[in-house]
Amino acid sequence: MTWNLRALTALCLALSLCALLAVPGNFPGLGGDARFTLAVFVLATCAWIGTSIDDTYIALGAALALTVTGVISNDTLFGTLGDDTVWLLICAFVLAAAVSRTGLAGRAAVFLVSGARTVRQLVHLTTAALVVTAFAVPATSGRAALALPVFLALAKVLADRKRLVVMLALLFPTVILLSAVATLIGAGAHLITVSVLFEATGQHIGFTEWLLLGLPLAVVSSHLAAELVLLTMTRREDRRGPVHITAQQIQEHSEQAVTGSWTQAEKRCALLLATVVLLWCSEPLHRLPPAIVALIGAVVAASPALGTVRLKDALKTVPWSLLLFMAATMAMGVALADSGAAKWLVSGLPTNEPPMVFLAIVIVISTAAHLVLQSRSARSSVLVPLVVAASVGVGVNPVAAALASTAAAGFCHTLPASAKPVTLFAQIPGTPTYTSRDLLRLSAFLAPLTAALVLLFAVAVWPLLGISVTR
Repeated sequence: MTWNLRALTALCLALSLCALLAVPGNFPGLGGDARFTLAVFVLATCAWIGTSIDDTYIALGAALALTVTGVISNDTLFGTLGDDTVWLLICAFVLAAAVSRTGLAGRAAVFLVSGARTVRQLVHLTTAALVVTAFAVPATSGRAALALPVFLALAKVLADRKRLVVMLALLFPTVILLSAVATLIGAGAHLITVSVLFEATGQHIGFTEWLLLGLPLAVVSSHLAAELVLLTMTRREDRRGPVHITAQQIQEHSEQAVTGSWTQAEKRCALLLATVVLLWCSEPLHRLPPAIVALIGAVVAASPALGTVRLKDALKTVPWSLLLFMAATMAMGVALADSGAAKWLVSGLPTNEPPMVFLAIVIVISTAAHLVLQSRSARSSVLVPLVVAASVGVGVNPVAAALASTAAAGFCHTLPASAKPVTLFAQIPGTPTYTSRDLLRLSAFLAPLTAALVLLFAVAVWPLLGISVTR
């Protein structure tokens, strides 16, 4: 389907649904504010799916329409910009800029990868290193940019083994996307989920609780996916050959030092990062919100005496468009809940379905949603408010349902345009990389595996950690 035809189809669908909502006799029990909210929601979703207009521009336009018409207040719209999650992401990017400036990532990669002696060891050590980056760099696109130089160095070292290079090119974005669920700052979609849950249920999920629930899933899914990438992208003879990558070989293709004594800046940055992560993980003890801890870390990271990056340089790395998108979609979520639109949408759903069946449906829809909504944050903005409202009606714990939906939405590997990391590693001049056919072959196995794994954690693992399936 061409983009023009896709845009026309989305427009026709949006206008048809809006016309139905405009007729007072249709949909009895649906109030005026709820009708308008649904119309705006439909138009925004169809615009996200069918047009090339910037996602943030669409979200801001939708939030503005809801504010001007009085569905939500000015304070609600502008208050979302001051939300804890927005500040958490800003400060996390400042910390990430400090880490990137020192070259700690390269040293960490050498520490792990240089110990590999077989192809399988190389794959799983690389996977472990990529999982760890979820604690240092927020958002999957930022982690992909940080990991690209490491991949290029490995690709040059393994230039005579083309299939291994192509396999590694696919391994990096696959693990980056699936391991994002490890931490609250792993993706903007996580922060949207937390905000929607708090607005709808009053239940707050902190950094520590998310870590406890998400890290085991991230580790298991990443290593299973790594094994799948290895088996689908290489032959037996490729996997038999020995691997020996030295720190000196990687240093030849790296601009920053990855061997030798640590500089004072590297030591300070490593200590600061370790302290921030430790404070995040010990939140129940000291009661400092993660956003405050991140702000303290950002101030130290950019300080003249102890810092490794200037504040104005670090702020240039912050994805302000993503932050505005998050704020606007939070406002849209408030409008869906307060106007009664979300409750009406799910009122017709059957309430006698077993919780496991409901969760399975949510996970399947969330896994497939990337085919129509390329933005991970947009998927959570559309799905999570509806999932939370529907779960209340069927007796499922809304926290379990929202987490399952968000975790399943982390799968977005089917097409090169499905996620920014996939796009980035698919277009590397002068380096062999994967094709659309390779992605489809991997997705045929990885999609059901990911969905089944999320369902298993939702019904068997998370209840042991305090998140029951039923309310």
